[in-house]
Amino acid sequence: MPEQPPPQRPGIVVPPRRPEIVVPPRPPLPPSQGSRTPPPRGAPAHDSAAPRVRSIAAWILGAYLVALTLIAFWPSPVDAGAGPLIRLLTRVVPMLTYARLEFGANILLFVPLGVLLTLILRDRALVLPIAIVLTLAIESVQGVLLDRRTPSELDMVANTAGACIGLLAVALWQWWRRRPAS
Repeated sequence: MPEQPPPQRPGIVVPPRRPEIVVPPRPPLPPSQGSRTPPPRGAPAHDSAAPRVRSIAAWILGAYLVALTLIAFWPSPVDAGAGPLIRLLTRVVPMLTYARLEFGANILLFVPLGVLLTLILRDRALVLPIAIVLTLAIESVQGVLLDRRTPSELDMVANTAGACIGLLAVALWQWWRRRPAS
């Protein structure tokens, strides 16, 4: 028997009833997609780095950032006391100029940042932007607030290169571990 429309009262309009929408249940996932199998040995950090490794790397990153802050924002140049050693090195190896030593030191200073961020972050694409923003902030503060420090575009290039080397070192290490045994 068809449904009877409700009685109409004068001045009141009753909208027609909408049919109920029935959503079918979701089909189960195939076993390969729904199972929680452990990742293969040596998989990339963004897929399989154990929470413990990430946690340890995060603590080391915290300590590294404290040391980096002290080095970057020290009121006087941090190599001021190393003058005699630098002069000795440049005399023994004339190819090593002060500018090259400083550039190399800036590269080495940011390699740990690249390594640690690669181990911590799930997306490796964030490592270099973070390094660029960090080095830009350091050089900006040195230029604005620290009159005895000299900001440099070459420092920014060296710092970013160091983070890139750290990222590539972790990627190479993870590739080496994933390759099939011969």
